[in-house]
This record gives sequence, structure tokens and C-alpha cells, in this order.
Amino acid sequence: MLKYTGHPLVDIGIAAILAFRNTMQPEELAEADLQAVADFIAAEYTVQPLKSFLNVAFVNSGFTQPAFESQPEKRQLYAQKVAHQYATAQTDETCVFTGEPASAVSWSVDDSLPPGRAFREHVPLLNGREVINFVAGGDAGLPVSGKALLCIQFFPMGCAKCGGRLLGVHSDNPELMWNFAQKFWKANNQAIAQAKAAGSSKMPEAPRNPRTLLIETFLEIEEQRRDAQQDEQPAAVTAYHLSNSGQSNPLDEKNPPLAIYHLPLQITDFLATVSGGAYQDAWNAIARRAWQRPPQPKRGKTASDEPFTPKYNRLYEDIFRLPEGTRAFVRAHFLRLPRRAAPDDPTAHYSLATDANLVSWNLVELFLRKVIRMNENRIAEIRTLGDRLANYINALDDQRFFRNFFRTTKPYEFRTALIKANMAAIKANMPPLITLDPYITVFEDGDEMMRVDWMLARDLVLIRMIEQLYNNGWIGKNPELVIEAAQTERDENEA
Repeated sequence: MLKYTGHPLVDIGIAAILAFRNTMQPEELAEADLQAVADFIAAEYTVQPLKSFLNVAFVNSGFTQPAFESQPEKRQLYAQKVAHQYATAQTDETCVFTGEPASAVSWSVDDSLPPGRAFREHVPLLNGREVINFVAGGDAGLPVSGKALLCIQFFPMGCAKCGGRLLGVHSDNPELMWNFAQKFWKANNQAIAQAKAAGSSKMPEAPRNPRTLLIETFLEIEEQRRDAQQDEQPAAVTAYHLSNSGQSNPLDEKNPPLAIYHLPLQITDFLATVSGGAYQDAWNAIARRAWQRPPQPKRGKTASDEPFTPKYNRLYEDIFRLPEGTRAFVRAHFLRLPRRAAPDDPTAHYSLATDANLVSWNLVELFLRKVIRMNENRIAEIRTLGDRLANYINALDDQRFFRNFFRTTKPYEFRTALIKANMAAIKANMPPLITLDPYITVFEDGDEMMRVDWMLARDLVLIRMIEQLYNNGWIGKNPELVIEAAQTERDENEA
């Protein structure tokens, strides 16, 4: 009856229909299943709370048309047309979504629209009826089949209501897309019931920001798939956060009608791995510290008794800045260096003095392999150097070198600090801390030519150093030094 098309509006609608009918394969759908979906649309889309909710997706449609408030029979007629006419006569035109013949039904109550032609009221983000700009030959509207239109009408049920918009998730892995649609369908079904019980015309929204909700839901799905022992290959994910209300300017970068969030294969592979197994505890510990902090009461005011629900997780939000924001991500979440940020931003309160136990080289190494795709030999040399420097600092209690290594931002000063530490180690009858080839592998591209990411490499060495120094107790003996080095380094970089 249905098959995936590669278009997010149709595919997410199909996934939502499958979740609604409690099956996972489009081939398993029968006529009775599509009839049940159409019946749901006719029964629920024409009354509250969905009647108001659908303004986000189908503005000025027969479901939301204010003129039909006193004519409920017209809402029902509209629902019958867009939902139940999926197997009617066809035209010579081809559906732009499925490649099948377009429907011969006029998708308007008064039959004023050309047969099979869909507009903004039927399909989110299209032009309205009277707009002919950007349409070849001024031939407005898109030819659509009845099946495709049914799927698009059910599309909102497979999305989360988030920030006054719809958040739908598309993937080249149909099962992963189905998992997202199922979770959102269950949440929507529960929200509909809650609104009806409360006599409300509004459905409650998801409490999270869209990017945080996307990562949070993905991790939940991966945990459930692992519990079910489902061995799935990682897949890329693209989320669409959209509004069809017409109130947003498409050129407004801060509030566009459509925002697209993409999680490429290497990111989803990393997230799937850290959500369980040997990395889960370390990842969860970092994630717990990354939730938005409750607002502080103003002077002279007492804190609110209302329970606080965080809207964002800074760790999850920063994932969408990868790989361009790799160093900032590593420094904040893996190295635990504080940022200059708003009081409710948890990264403003990070501190190595209290968070050194969260520094995990194993987690960082996984990140380097899966997300950054760093060369395995370079990763090994970074780890080895971190171990040697940690042993040196602990053995000689070289606080000055620790401070300088943390703070140095100029290549020649960095090389000088390493050379001095190397000489001090040799004088103390210790083996050299670093030799030429490993140094070049980690920090340089050639003769006196530092790698463009040499400061990231330094941060990675620091991570291994701090993990080792925490384990051998040196960090605990020098908390003030750690705070001073981290704070001074941040101030110099952000000046």
C-alpha cells in the first residue's frame, strides 16, 4: 500500500502510520490500516486539541479554517477529501513524491482547486494558492497522489511539538526513523488525551529544545535497541524543525520557518557507542553535569517552589557544532574548562578542581577515532606522551611545568617548556619524556611547522595527564594550582 520515497514529509508520515498501526514494515499495511488512519484524521483533526495544533502544519486548511467554526460539516467534508480519497480516480499528472499518478480529487471543500493539486494548506512549506512565483509557467500547486497526501496529513503525528513547531526526524535507516516516529506518536497520543481530560484546546509541548530533544531521544532509542539485542548499522539522521504558519521570514537566520539539524554517520556511530557498554558511565556522568541550571532568585526574592525542568543540555547542543567546534567541545566537556557563559549555562561552572574525576581518556579516544577520525598512531603517541608527562610531574612535583604546559599558547614557548622538562627528567635519571619522531607526529607538520591543530593535541595530552595525575593523587594535593592554571589560561585565550 505504501513505500518510502526519500522525502521527509512523506516518509515520516509513513513511519507515523506504521507506529499508529503497531507495525514496522510498510509492506504489512493493508486497506484496513489506511482506513483506520483516515478515520483517525476525520475524528481528531476536526476537534480540539488537534484543530489548534494543526495550525503549525496546515495553516488555512479545512481543519484550521476559522470560517468553518460554525460549519463543522465542512470540516468533515474536508477531512473526507484529504484523508479518505487515497484510492480514487487518477489524472495524467505524476505525483511529485511517489511517481504514481496524481489524484483526480480537488482538495478543497468547494472543488475550486485543480484536481490533485496541493498547496500550502495541504503540504507544509509550499506556496499558497495565489502565489505563482518560482512556479514554472505560473502553473501553481504540486500534483500529489491520494496516498502521498494521506501520509503528509499524518506527518504531524510522527513529530514532536517543540518550541511551537514540529520536529520530525528522517533517516536512511527506516527502522531508526520508525523509532523516532513511534516515540513522538506515543507522546502526541498521550498529550491529546491529557488535553481532552483537562478541557484544553492546546497540547502540551516537549520540555526540551529541539537539538537536545533530538539527542536525548536518539540515546533512548539506542539503549532500547541494545536491550532488545538489535544489531543495527549506524545511520545518518536529519531533523526538520518547521512551522507552516507563515509568520516567519525565510531570510531570518534566528527564526526561520525551517531549521535543519544533521547528525552525520560518524556522530550517530559515536553516540550509539557511548550510550552503552564500557563508555556509558563516563558519558552519562558528563551529560548529567551539562543540563541547564535553574535560575537564581533575584536579590531579595525567594526561589520558586515550582519544579524546574531544564530546556537544554549543553553537551547535546554542542554536538551539532562538530566537527568545526571540536576544540571548544573537547576543552569544555572532556577537559572541564569553564566558559564565559550565562549563569544558567552549566559550562560556566565547570572546574577541574571538582570535575577531575570526570576526565576520561577512554571516552576521548573513542571520540577521536569515531568523530575526528584521527590517525591511530597519533592517538597512541598522544596517550604515551600524556603518561610520561604525568609520571614526570608526579615524580618531581614540577608545578611550574604543569602551569606552563596548561597556559602556553605560543609554539616556541611550548617547545621550550618541553625541552626544559626533558632536560630535568634526564638529570633526575628518568628516560627522555619525548623524542623527535613522536613530537613531530603529535605537534608538527614539518621542520618548525606546527600543525594547525597543535593546540588541540596539547589539550588531548592534558586530558591524559590530568586523568593520570588524578588517579595518583597529585591533583588532590594541588587543587589551587589546577584552578589557577585553568583560569589563567582561559582568561588569556578569551582576552
